[in-house]
Amino acid sequence: MIRDHVTGSFHIERDDLEMAPFDAQGGLGKVYQLFGNRMDGLLDELNEVLAA
Repeated sequence: MIRDHVTGSFHIERDDLEMAPFDAQGGLGKVYQLFGNRMDGLLDELNEVLAA
């Protein structure tokens, strides 16, 4: 889902995770559950790599 989102917008932010299709899979809460305190760093790193 993240791949498909990034294809159209070239980045992903916390707010994006509360919208479709992510909300149907648990949204921001699920991502935090999976990655914990590393979530923001991972999103930053992902966006940095995508911008390169």
